[in-house]
Amino acid sequence: MADKIRVGIVGANAETGSWGTRAHIPALKALPDYELKAICTAHEDTAKRAAEAFGAELAFHDYEEMFANPDIDLVAVAVRVPTHYAITMAALKAGKDVYCEWPLGANLAEAQEMTDLARDKGVRSMIGLQARSDAAVCYTRSLVQDGYVGDVITAHMTMLTPGAHERTAARVWQVDSVAGANTFTIAGGHNIDALCFILGEFTEVSGKVITRIPQVRVTDKGEMRQATSPDNVAIIGILESGALASVHVAGVPFHGSGGWKLDIYGTEGTLTIAGGQANYSPTPLKVTGAKGKEPMAELPVPDEFFLVPEGTPDGAPFNVAQAYVRYADGVHSGQPVDPDFDLALRRHRMMAAMEQASTEGRTIKVQ
Repeated sequence: MADKIRVGIVGANAETGSWGTRAHIPALKALPDYELKAICTAHEDTAKRAAEAFGAELAFHDYEEMFANPDIDLVAVAVRVPTHYAITMAALKAGKDVYCEWPLGANLAEAQEMTDLARDKGVRSMIGLQARSDAAVCYTRSLVQDGYVGDVITAHMTMLTPGAHERTAARVWQVDSVAGANTFTIAGGHNIDALCFILGEFTEVSGKVITRIPQVRVTDKGEMRQATSPDNVAIIGILESGALASVHVAGVPFHGSGGWKLDIYGTEGTLTIAGGQANYSPTPLKVTGAKGKEPMAELPVPDEFFLVPEGTPDGAPFNVAQAYVRYADGVHSGQPVDPDFDLALRRHRMMAAMEQASTEGRTIKVQ
């Protein structure tokens, strides 16, 4: 590998404001260990314009051609979920390390195949569950592990986002459950993963994963579209510690909850972490806590949990940059990367158990 980790991004059209454009490219530009080597988009002209706009040496509109290039060390897959499988499998077959955005696949079967191939190829993989790289989330996990709240008794997480009754034409594909990108998998997956990172995994779950808004309005076409994606998720479960945890994630028409919030109650104290979303917040997540009956007060996040250089852009790029630092640390130390595809597969299995619990109306053990 060269002195810098050379990245090829699939999905960074300079004209669409995609996640690759808004998050990955500013993150990479802020990190001295990385070089944005190549950009791949669906068309030759957009690829060339994006490479020029973002200072990448190479432009591709055929991702397999990009994967064949020996000057690419790491492939970042930042495209729509239904295309994760084909692109990631091609990158793995070419022997490349892969950073794939969450969800890994559109379903559990795809995630299993992708994880199996990454293992077989012996490459490093990373999943875009960026909450695990958020400084405030990592600090909260540390507080829990250090006994700030004592033994965790119970925890409650909420994330209710407005605007579920309408979509633009560019985003209406998400209302089809087969696409794998919806309130349950995206808002649910990212924020429930943060809960698990802080408090440990679910061992059993029960609850409901349902669709309460069966039709959405396509705002720029003035038409209605049938929706099959789940938009309301209420889960109760037992964590590895024995604590009882409840989760409510939903898309609502108006006036959502104002962001993500996780309350943790223990034998010795209380913690709350809240903000936009666990994986991405326009402003830093805020941690508050109290020992015993003391009043709740803000707990500033120590500098040690901030991994990126000063000047790294806030918002969308920040936690992506934090995750890239963790990947670079794994490369330089020869250690596995966290979070990787194995973690992604575990999260897919957990969410499949939640859906099964809803469908069958019973408690399901999480594998």
